[in-house]
This record gives sequence, structure tokens and C-alpha cells, in this order.
Amino acid sequence: MPHTVIIGGSHAGVAAAAALRQHDAEMDITLLTAEAELPYQRPPLSKAYMSGDMDLDRLHLRPAAWYDENRIDLKTGVAASSIDRAGKSVHLTSGEMLRYDNLILATGATARRLPAEIGGDLPNVRVMRALEDADGLMRDMEPGQKLVVIGGGYIGLEAAAEAAKKGLNVTVIEAAERILRRVACRETADVFKGLHEKHGVTILEDTQIERFVESGGRAVAVRLAGGRELPLDIAITGIGIAPNVALAEAAGLQVAVGVIVDERGATSDSAIYAAGDCTVLPFDNHPTRLESVQNAHDQAAVAAANICGVDTVYRPTPWFWSDQYDMKLQIAGLNRGYDAVVARPGKREGSASHFYFKQGRFIAVDCLNDAATYAACRKLLEAGAEIAPEQIADEAFDLRAAFKALAD
Repeated sequence: MPHTVIIGGSHAGVAAAAALRQHDAEMDITLLTAEAELPYQRPPLSKAYMSGDMDLDRLHLRPAAWYDENRIDLKTGVAASSIDRAGKSVHLTSGEMLRYDNLILATGATARRLPAEIGGDLPNVRVMRALEDADGLMRDMEPGQKLVVIGGGYIGLEAAAEAAKKGLNVTVIEAAERILRRVACRETADVFKGLHEKHGVTILEDTQIERFVESGGRAVAVRLAGGRELPLDIAITGIGIAPNVALAEAAGLQVAVGVIVDERGATSDSAIYAAGDCTVLPFDNHPTRLESVQNAHDQAAVAAANICGVDTVYRPTPWFWSDQYDMKLQIAGLNRGYDAVVARPGKREGSASHFYFKQGRFIAVDCLNDAATYAACRKLLEAGAEIAPEQIADEAFDLRAAFKALAD
């Protein structure tokens, strides 16, 4: 019986296992996860889980019984130490060796930390990526404490929002000229800046840090460029993630800023596939990393289909989301290279959407408490619909009618 080994209990890893079983009822499937916990969702860690709206059971991607029922050999607390491509085997930290016919790398990514030489390794300078990170913050956060968040991206802002809701005094420090600089237009960033400030969060943009000030083995302040010091009890570093590529690199696979895969999820070794945050894939004629649940799930399903002989090409329509306070941001498409933004009010009070265009082509949208627009735009993007900026600027233009006309 063919044996597929999946390295990584990520969303991509579990999605790959489910798709393999769907295609092949007899295949032997082994799923390895270095964490002792059942595989779980990561996005809710900085949202619903930290707020207490989601417990650990709901956080799990699948219940324990699912793995048994689907004959998926889940090995928790076990990591892969090396890949022997010639022998088609994986060596584990436990000393075991697993042979494979096909291998899927779903190794995910690790939160970037600030350098140790500026205090980035001090125990109260945290990151937000794993369950233990969220549990540690939930345990240590107390009303009235001073929290400094380094980085004004979505992870940093989500953590800031949850901390503010818990009664902490929160300051966000962003090195760029504005928050969300890499991922959203100024119009979207301005909405979130105003939202945070309304909830008492201080946002410092175009501000660089020099180092953390240490006392008694802990950070007690952060020193900014110029010498100003901000006292703190806890700091959270939200400066992005680094794909986990060490295994792939050591095995001699092609690696850039991630494991390079083709449109079928295959690496430079035809017996090895990869999916999720660890990959670089072809998208819109550019090597691309898509850090999203959508990509993890869909890319893993494509890799599994191709392993099982079902020739499938991956052509994603990316989507993302962020929850902060009472604001739900839903993003469809990828705004890379946009040269124009058109704002459009939603039907509900306080809702709006920001449409991105590149040389007149509709490429993405940010929907703020505007679920109806998001649903219509996902369909339009998936269909490759041509929508002009002038149409979006016209509030009488009906997005749902445009999709219905396209479908007809």
C-alpha cells in the first residue's frame, strides 16, 4: 500500500490528510506534528481564543476520533529531523525512521523575533503564533498593565485589540510611515487607526526602536530612536513570520523565501510536495507567498489530488480576514501592485469597502463590516470579471447583479 508522510500538524497538513483519504480509501497516511497538542487553528489565537469566545476543543482542526476513524496515524510531539530523498525516508527526533512513497511538507512558519542583542529574547518580550504564546499572554495579562506591541500589521493590531479589551494600556509602535503599510491601502489603515485610538490605544507611526531596557532579567521599557523610553510590563513582537524551510533546504530542495513549488504543489523532487505558509508558489506570474487559511487548505488539497493521480492545477483566489473590536475586515484577492483605490459605502451604517485596481483591472477588495460586498466580490474575482473603477464609484452599480449577469 502506498504511504504518504505529512510533516507538520498545520492547517495545510490536516487538509492534506483529509484530501488524501477522500481520494484513496486504502493509502497509509502518517501526520507528524512537533507540538503535543492536537492540530489546531492559528488565526483565532489572536482573536476569538484570546477573547475567550473560542475554547480549545473548538480550536482543534479535527477531534481526536477523526484521525482514528480515517486511519490517519497522527504522531504528536514528534518532529522530523531530516529527509533522506535517495532512500525516500524521514528520520524523526524520536529515533524512528519512516519510509514514504510521497512526502508533503506542511511545516508552516515561525514568528520573527527581534535580535537578542537588543533584548528580543527577554522572557516578557513575546510573539503570537502558537497555542503556548496565546496561553502565556492570557495567563499574564492583567488590567492596568502596560503593553507595547512592536509592529502595526494584522497580528500586532489583533493582539492590541484583545489586550485593550482586557483593560491593558496599549501602545503600538510601527516603523513604517503608517500601520498596515505592506498589506492595506491608507484608507483601510486610517479606519483601523481611528478604531484603536477610540479604544484608548496609542499608535506611534514612523517610530523605530533602539532596544529593550532590562532590569532583573526582564524588559521594563523600550527605548526609541532618539532616547525616549516607554515603560512596559509585556511586549509583543508582531513583525511577520519566517517560513520553516530548514528541512527542505538540508534535503537539497529548491528554496527561496519558502519551499518553491509548481502549480500542482510539487517541489523540485517529484515525490515531495509542499503546502501552506512554508511555500512559494506561482501566482499572477510572480513567485508568491500566500499566508492564509485559504491557501493552506486549497493548496494542500491540490497536492493531495496530484499525489493520488488526479491531475489538478492550483489557481487561487486568495482571501483573508481580521477581527478587531466590533470590526470584521474581509479581504478578497491580492492587492499587490495596486495603483488606484476606490472607496464605496456599504448598505449598513458604518460599513464600507475599498476596491483595489491595477492598470484599471479589479484585483482585490477590503470589506469593513460589509459581508454582502465581500461575498459578491469573491465571486467576481473568481470569475475574472472586468469591473471598472467608474462602476465601483457609482453607488447605483449593483455588484450582485453584475455577477448574476456574468453567470448567465
